[in-house]
Amino acid sequence: MSSRQLTAIEASQAELEEDEVISGTGEGDEIMEEPEEQEDGYTSSTPTSTLTWISWFCSLPGHEYFCEVTEDFIEDDFNLTGLNTMVPFWKEAMEMVLDVEPDEDASKIPDVSIVESSAEMLYGLVHQRYILTRVGLQAMVDKYENNIFGSCPRVYCVGCNVVPCGRSDMPGLDTVKLFCPNCNDIYVPPSSRFQGVDGAFFGTTFAHLFFQSYRELSPAPFWKAPMSGGSSLSPRSATSGSSSRSTTFSNPNPHGGQKRAAGYVYVPRIYGFKVSERAKSGPRMHWLRLRPESPSELDLVDWRGRWIDEDDEYDDDVDDDEDRQMEDFDPVR
Repeated sequence: MSSRQLTAIEASQAELEEDEVISGTGEGDEIMEEPEEQEDGYTSSTPTSTLTWISWFCSLPGHEYFCEVTEDFIEDDFNLTGLNTMVPFWKEAMEMVLDVEPDEDASKIPDVSIVESSAEMLYGLVHQRYILTRVGLQAMVDKYENNIFGSCPRVYCVGCNVVPCGRSDMPGLDTVKLFCPNCNDIYVPPSSRFQGVDGAFFGTTFAHLFFQSYRELSPAPFWKAPMSGGSSLSPRSATSGSSSRSTTFSNPNPHGGQKRAAGYVYVPRIYGFKVSERAKSGPRMHWLRLRPESPSELDLVDWRGRWIDEDDEYDDDVDDDEDRQMEDFDPVR
């Protein structure tokens, strides 16, 4: 083959390559299409594509106390009684919570953040009712046993687990608090990220209904363990058993199926001497922390919390107290 023919062939190949570059066809297209196919496959397998609004809301920082309310509970109109007057943009908020495509009228809303705040209030008020059901209580039990809510900051409660609660059932009055079943007091959450959570989203009933429904999670009403020797849990049960038994019955759970309470009370001292309760700087809440030392002492207290053999010298004062109006919630205090 002559040199002229080789030159002509090389020139024709060069022209073909230039035509491919200009027309955009050739092997380069296959290389450019591969990243697009990978990108499409990546977006379809992303977890956020199947994440619901409820799951997203409960996964936000500071929302660890919330449990996921089922959509069946939210779609039941009976569970939403009275909430439509408390939540603005009710329809739009419901559509956002249930991941429903908004209507054309939703475009008239000037700011989407308004609907987001309404959806948060709607879910919080529904959550207050949901955690009072059997399914909701069980969901909160799982969080309680995993110590999601934290423990009591009081030293003598010895790390007793707490549950969230509110001081009011109406939103916008107070933030969420933590209730300790051992000292029966409420505390501010330790982290600042919970300061934006409304206490009404948990309500005033949940904490006490929680420990009434699951008594094995609450501390026993007495804190001192019964003495070894076969003493029964109740003085009434001592006469029911037969005295002719040779072996002494030992209760495997001396606290009646509940946890042993930490009933220790802090005593203020100055140079080793106790500070009198009558002093201006003396303790004022000492008697509220006291617990019976044995199960038999529970039967020696009447419904008013007084000893049965105590003199009735304060009956007149008690009658006056019964006539007083019950204290309402005061967010200022």
